[in-house]
Amino acid sequence: MKRIGPIVILLLFTLVMMTGCLNGSPEERIHNILEKTAEKENDFNNNQEPLNDLEKKEKEQYEKIIKLGMDEYEQIVKLSDEATKNLAQREDIIEKEQSSMQSSKKEFKKIDEQIGKIEDEKIKKDVTDMKKVMNERYSSYDSLYEAYQQSVAYDRELYDLFKKEDLKMDELQGQIKKINTSYSKVLKANKQFNALTEKSNQKKESFYDSSGIEMADSTKE
Repeated sequence: MKRIGPIVILLLFTLVMMTGCLNGSPEERIHNILEKTAEKENDFNNNQEPLNDLEKKEKEQYEKIIKLGMDEYEQIVKLSDEATKNLAQREDIIEKEQSSMQSSKKEFKKIDEQIGKIEDEKIKKDVTDMKKVMNERYSSYDSLYEAYQQSVAYDRELYDLFKKEDLKMDELQGQIKKINTSYSKVLKANKQFNALTEKSNQKKESFYDSSGIEMADSTKE
């Protein structure tokens, strides 16, 4: 029984040492966080093509509708209902994208506790700069998400209008104006998000260069 105490202490000490080795340096832990951050955005990346396809299809449905006259009302209603289902599919994708980005954002916050542990000032500056741009990127996506949601809501209102038999031209023009304004906001927000994504990749590369860690493909978004 007298031998158990020292052995247990030795085992605990060994586990602590092993844990320290596995965790690695702050730079290595940040590298792992960045890899996991990129993995969290897989749903976002994988949904871009399906979303684009749905947007193209909805545009085709819209163009068909505006070419029809009121004597083809039943066809207008049918196409409007199809377009509305399209919008619902796009909303589902956007919600998945948003959830993916929020998970990525939550994972990225973990670098905060590592920055103060970095001894090299150049590396610390690179990580701090990267953090600033990445946070701007997440905020930019939030704006894009809100703008896109509003745009879809206006589109839905439009297809409801198309189903009105007594639809007035000024009512239709007013709705189209709202949609065009909203769409401009989406384009602007999307452009800003893409620019910040590119900039954040550059900041990641700077961190990897200064820390001497090879940048994994999974961190390149």
